[in-house]
Amino acid sequence: MRVTFTGRQVELAPAQLKKIEARAGKLGKFLDGKEEREAHVTLGLERGRHTAEITVNYFDHPLVGAAANTDMFTAIHGAIEKLEKQAIKVRTKWRDNKRTPRQQVAEPAALDSSPSPQNGAKRVFRVSNQRRKPITLDEAILEMEKDRDYLVYRNAEDDRLSVLMRRRDGHFDLIEC
Repeated sequence: MRVTFTGRQVELAPAQLKKIEARAGKLGKFLDGKEEREAHVTLGLERGRHTAEITVNYFDHPLVGAAANTDMFTAIHGAIEKLEKQAIKVRTKWRDNKRTPRQQVAEPAALDSSPSPQNGAKRVFRVSNQRRKPITLDEAILEMEKDRDYLVYRNAEDDRLSVLMRRRDGHFDLIEC
């Protein structure tokens, strides 16, 4: 992360700049992806209060952390902490909104040409029956943890077809055929 400083009635020693850049480096690891971000730090002194404002553009979202204190480094660290909280919030929103669930390979069944979907009728999708290896009940439960509502599988112990369904209370129902 590139850090640029602007000081209003404030001068920083090189050792102080290194401390600030090290703290901003942690934030840079979180924000920098394929491209390097630029942080602009504005420091000011007004009536004995040091103010620190840090601005970073993250995916067209301006993240701004501002803090004021009588001690300059406390103000700077407070601004960085606020910026970290904003970055975590924006990044989780971006991550959660951009993900799409995996879609199963399905093709409409050619049962009959009666009601079409335009009329509001239900459609039937035929899922290809691939040969999969038999699994145990524990493996099926682990597979259900991936936000599935039901799972049809062949039981490894007795080679029978089984259906595992998630109930509304979080428990499971097992139907063995």
